[in-house]
Amino acid sequence: MVITTAVALLAPLLVIVIVLLLAGGAQPAIRQFGAQFLVSSAWNPVKQQFGAEPFIYGTLVTSILALAMALPVGVGTAVFLAEPSLPRIRGTIGIGVELLAAIPSVVYGIWGLYVFAPWLLMHLSRPISERFGSVPVLAGPARQTSVLTASIVLAVMILPTLAAISREVVRAVPSGLKENSFALGATWWETIWKVILPAARPGIFGATVLAFGRALGETIAVTMLIGNRPQIQTSLFGPAYTLASVIANEFTEATGTLYPAALIELGLILMLVALVVNLIALLLVRSVAGEGATR
Repeated sequence: MVITTAVALLAPLLVIVIVLLLAGGAQPAIRQFGAQFLVSSAWNPVKQQFGAEPFIYGTLVTSILALAMALPVGVGTAVFLAEPSLPRIRGTIGIGVELLAAIPSVVYGIWGLYVFAPWLLMHLSRPISERFGSVPVLAGPARQTSVLTASIVLAVMILPTLAAISREVVRAVPSGLKENSFALGATWWETIWKVILPAARPGIFGATVLAFGRALGETIAVTMLIGNRPQIQTSLFGPAYTLASVIANEFTEATGTLYPAALIELGLILMLVALVVNLIALLLVRSVAGEGATR
């Protein structure tokens, strides 16, 4: 009992230690800028001016867009893979989805930069910006490396996590619920929408959180595709920057005391954002599970 308790406490202790180490390394920037660091858009290492607002914005926008695109596809794929019919097709699709998780991030980045980004610019981004450029979110000029490009590739990267976990959750729904629904005359779609998905909702919430966490921390592929400009862009076709990308790009060239401390503080912010997201998701899952238990 003592050993298992110690092992169980090890994970949260490690998280606390990592946060404390990052906070210690970021002390020069924290003392210099204070809370203004979170809302400042300045990023000028020459003048020793640093602010995290563009990077927080870029991280949240790309992650939310990627999750919005991957969620319906992932849940739909999970429902299909959990059905007992069409075993050959299910096996092929299941293997394909699982293989997506085995592709290295840098390969996604190379494919996105040299194959997908030019195609997206030619067939989607540029035509839309030319026709609907008066809408701020669709304003041009369109670029190959943009928020939209990074978000779509990021959606592909988090799809295996979302689909695989959701599939196991859907499979765990008691078969009696489905059989009772069919016995009452419900169609397959009605059973999925009104019985299976509501019963699997807490687990799908958990899968969504894990996928969102993967999107928040993704570095290499996003760095290659987002454009790496420390500005807040309202257009999906413009460049941006993320917390992980700026750390990866600039940490090796950071000199002095304040510059590395500012980058470490960005890492601390990313860590805290991930912790807050997971905490909110845990509360949501418990709330949904509690509602399901009282029904």
